[in-house]
Amino acid sequence: EKERKREREKERKKERKKERKRERKKERKKERKKRRKKERKEEGKKESKRESEKARKRERKERKKEKKGKKERKKERKKERKKERKKAIKKERKKETKKQEGKQERKQECKEERKKERKKERKPERKKERKKERKKERKKERRKKEIKERK
Repeated sequence: EKERKREREKERKKERKKERKRERKKERKKERKKRRKKERKEEGKKESKRESEKARKRERKERKKEKKGKKERKKERKKERKKERKKAIKKERKKETKKQEGKQERKQECKEERKKERKKERKPERKKERKKERKKERKKERRKKEIKERK
Protein backbone atom coordinates (compact mmCIF):
# COMPACT_ATOMS: atom_id res chain seq x y z
CA GLU A 1 0.00 0.00 0.00
CA LYS A 2 2.66 2.49 1.01
CA GLU A 3 4.67 1.44 -1.97
CA ARG A 4 1.76 2.04 -4.29
CA LYS A 5 1.08 5.35 -2.67
CA ARG A 6 4.69 6.36 -3.19
CA GLU A 7 4.51 5.22 -6.77
CA ARG A 8 1.33 7.19 -7.33
CA GLU A 9 2.95 10.17 -5.70
CA LYS A 10 5.96 9.81 -7.96
CA GLU A 11 3.68 9.46 -10.93
CA ARG A 12 1.73 12.58 -9.95
CA LYS A 13 4.97 14.47 -9.47
CA LYS A 14 6.16 13.41 -12.89
CA GLU A 15 2.79 14.36 -14.33
CA ARG A 16 2.92 17.76 -12.63
CA LYS A 17 6.44 18.25 -13.89
CA LYS A 18 5.35 17.41 -17.42
CA GLU A 19 2.32 19.65 -17.03
CA ARG A 20 4.49 22.53 -15.82
CA LYS A 21 6.85 21.90 -18.71
CA ARG A 22 3.93 21.98 -21.13
CA GLU A 23 2.64 25.15 -19.51
CA ARG A 24 6.05 26.81 -19.70
CA LYS A 25 6.31 25.77 -23.35
CA LYS A 26 2.86 27.21 -24.05
CA GLU A 27 3.80 30.33 -22.15
CA ARG A 28 7.04 30.72 -24.11
CA LYS A 29 5.12 30.16 -27.33
CA LYS A 30 2.62 32.82 -26.32
CA GLU A 31 5.44 35.18 -25.38
CA ARG A 32 7.21 34.54 -28.68
CA LYS A 33 3.95 35.15 -30.53
CA LYS A 34 3.38 38.34 -28.59
CA ARG A 35 6.97 39.49 -29.17
CA ARG A 36 6.75 38.72 -32.89
CA LYS A 37 3.46 40.59 -33.13
CA LYS A 38 5.02 43.57 -31.35
CA GLU A 39 8.10 43.41 -33.56
CA ARG A 40 5.95 43.26 -36.67
CA LYS A 41 3.96 46.20 -35.41
CA GLU A 42 7.17 48.13 -34.74
CA GLU A 43 8.54 47.18 -38.14
CA GLY A 44 5.29 48.31 -39.73
CA LYS A 45 5.54 51.62 -37.90
CA LYS A 46 9.13 52.06 -39.00
CA GLU A 47 8.21 51.12 -42.55
CA SER A 48 5.32 53.58 -42.67
CA LYS A 49 7.60 56.24 -41.18
CA ARG A 50 10.17 55.50 -43.87
CA GLU A 51 7.50 55.62 -46.55
CA SER A 52 6.07 58.92 -45.31
CA GLU A 53 9.62 60.34 -45.17
CA LYS A 54 10.20 59.21 -48.75
CA ALA A 55 6.89 60.75 -49.79
CA ARG A 56 7.80 64.01 -48.04
CA LYS A 57 11.18 64.01 -49.78
CA ARG A 58 9.52 63.35 -53.13
CA GLU A 59 7.04 66.17 -52.54
CA ARG A 60 9.84 68.53 -51.53
CA LYS A 61 11.73 67.58 -54.69
CA GLU A 62 8.61 68.17 -56.79
CA ARG A 63 8.00 71.57 -55.21
CA LYS A 64 11.64 72.48 -55.76
CA LYS A 65 11.35 71.37 -59.39
CA GLU A 66 8.17 73.40 -59.80
CA LYS A 67 9.83 76.43 -58.24
CA LYS A 68 12.81 75.97 -60.51
CA GLY A 69 10.51 75.66 -63.51
CA LYS A 70 8.70 78.81 -62.45
CA LYS A 71 12.04 80.59 -62.04
CA GLU A 72 13.17 79.35 -65.44
CA ARG A 73 9.95 80.54 -67.07
CA LYS A 74 10.30 83.91 -65.33
CA LYS A 75 13.90 84.17 -66.54
CA GLU A 76 12.80 83.21 -70.05
CA ARG A 77 10.07 85.85 -70.04
CA LYS A 78 12.54 88.45 -68.78
CA LYS A 79 14.97 87.49 -71.54
CA GLU A 80 12.17 87.69 -74.11
CA ARG A 81 11.12 91.15 -72.91
CA LYS A 82 14.74 92.33 -73.02
CA LYS A 83 15.04 91.01 -76.59
CA GLU A 84 11.83 92.79 -77.58
CA ARG A 85 13.03 96.04 -76.03
CA LYS A 86 16.35 95.75 -77.86
CA LYS A 87 14.50 95.08 -81.11
CA ALA A 88 12.27 98.11 -80.58
CA ILE A 89 15.27 100.31 -79.80
CA LYS A 90 17.07 99.02 -82.91
CA LYS A 91 13.98 99.72 -85.01
CA GLU A 92 13.71 103.22 -83.54
CA ARG A 93 17.39 103.89 -84.23
CA LYS A 94 17.01 102.65 -87.79
CA LYS A 95 14.03 104.94 -88.23
CA GLU A 96 16.00 107.83 -86.76
CA THR A 97 18.99 107.14 -89.01
CA LYS A 98 16.74 106.95 -92.04
CA LYS A 99 15.17 110.25 -91.05
CA GLN A 100 18.61 111.75 -90.55
CA GLU A 101 19.81 110.39 -93.88
CA GLY A 102 16.77 111.87 -95.58
CA LYS A 103 17.46 115.19 -93.93
CA GLN A 104 21.10 115.00 -94.99
CA GLU A 105 20.14 114.14 -98.55
CA ARG A 106 17.71 117.05 -98.75
CA LYS A 107 20.37 119.34 -97.29
CA GLN A 108 22.89 118.09 -99.84
CA GLU A 109 20.44 118.56 -102.68
CA CYS A 110 19.69 122.08 -101.49
CA LYS A 111 23.40 122.82 -101.24
CA GLU A 112 24.04 121.53 -104.73
CA GLU A 113 21.12 123.51 -106.09
CA ARG A 114 22.39 126.71 -104.49
CA LYS A 115 25.84 125.96 -105.85
CA LYS A 116 24.43 125.57 -109.33
CA GLU A 117 22.49 128.79 -108.91
CA ARG A 118 25.58 130.68 -107.82
CA LYS A 119 27.57 129.14 -110.63
CA LYS A 120 24.97 130.28 -113.12
CA GLU A 121 25.00 133.75 -111.64
CA ARG A 122 28.78 134.04 -111.56
CA LYS A 123 29.59 132.31 -114.81
CA PRO A 124 30.18 135.47 -116.91
CA GLU A 125 32.09 137.11 -114.07
CA ARG A 126 34.31 134.11 -113.61
CA LYS A 127 35.08 134.05 -117.29
CA LYS A 128 36.26 137.65 -117.15
CA GLU A 129 38.30 136.95 -114.01
CA ARG A 130 40.00 133.95 -115.54
CA LYS A 131 40.81 135.98 -118.63
CA LYS A 132 42.38 138.69 -116.48
CA GLU A 133 44.39 136.13 -114.49
CA ARG A 134 45.71 134.53 -117.64
CA LYS A 135 46.65 137.94 -118.97
CA LYS A 136 48.54 138.69 -115.76
CA GLU A 137 50.32 135.35 -115.90
CA ARG A 138 51.42 135.95 -119.46
CA LYS A 139 52.61 139.41 -118.54
CA LYS A 140 54.69 137.98 -115.67
CA GLU A 141 56.21 135.36 -117.94
CA ARG A 142 57.13 137.99 -120.53
CA ARG A 143 58.75 140.15 -117.90
CA LYS A 144 60.79 137.21 -116.61
CA LYS A 145 61.98 136.44 -120.14
CA GLU A 146 62.90 140.06 -120.72
CA ILE A 147 64.94 140.16 -117.52
CA LYS A 148 66.74 136.98 -118.54
CA GLU A 149 67.49 138.37 -122.00
CA ARG A 150 68.93 141.59 -120.62
CA LYS A 151 71.38 139.63 -118.54
